[in-house]
Amino acid sequence: MGHRHQLTDSVIQVNHLSFKYTSQYVLEDITLHVRKGAFLGLVGPNGSGKSTLVKCLLGIQTPQQGDISLFGEPLKKFSGWDRIGYVSQKANSFNSGFPATVFEVVSMGLYGKIGLFRFLTKKHKQKVYEAIEKVEMSAYTNENIGNLSGGQQQRVFIARALVSDPDLLILDEPTVGVDVHSVQQFYTMLKQLNQEHGITLVLITHDIGAMTDYVTDVACLNKHLHFHGDTDTFTESENEMMSTLYGHDVHMLTHNHDHSACEVPTS
Repeated sequence: MGHRHQLTDSVIQVNHLSFKYTSQYVLEDITLHVRKGAFLGLVGPNGSGKSTLVKCLLGIQTPQQGDISLFGEPLKKFSGWDRIGYVSQKANSFNSGFPATVFEVVSMGLYGKIGLFRFLTKKHKQKVYEAIEKVEMSAYTNENIGNLSGGQQQRVFIARALVSDPDLLILDEPTVGVDVHSVQQFYTMLKQLNQEHGITLVLITHDIGAMTDYVTDVACLNKHLHFHGDTDTFTESENEMMSTLYGHDVHMLTHNHDHSACEVPTS
């Protein structure tokens, strides 16, 4: 993928970040580096601060201590937001009666570049088709999005994020609402986006068992960063790491080839 942007090894750099909503810290002394080309799985129980960390990265929340850099630039000076795609949990909450085709939904990802009331040029339309192809939804281009399954809808939202050619894609629990049999294909698609298209991925997930077959790095968060390293190092002490993360003994089920899941508490 050809980008006009100057490349740097550092995509995300978080230094000694702490954040609190009231008197209690949600995140405390977080230092995290995400290198260009990484596929990071960010895991942790509910209330562990994962979503808050993402909000800080996107400039939605401001930490009380610490600093953040994106692509080597301090967050306060960063302006290249078209380099970042964000996909929130939408499959479970999407209005199935929304009258829009897959093509129309994906084209919405260009509005930040071309304006809300500008017509799509031939070049823009080609970008939409290419984004839909990347998520393997070309057969559904003219289908109403409300007729699709949760997993298919989530692929469309990823295509909408991809249409502006981001260098970084952040996904918040993308397998929520996705049936078990589609999860393996879903992660394979994400791995292809990472390896074949050079997109750096940050994946927030509870699906720890399936995730480890695809990500390059793992970060375990529960107020503090309990682990951050490559996937091989994580899997060597996975049960122990999860017990530390969740605060009590956790038995990790070995996932099968269908990647049906592993059982860990979520609270």
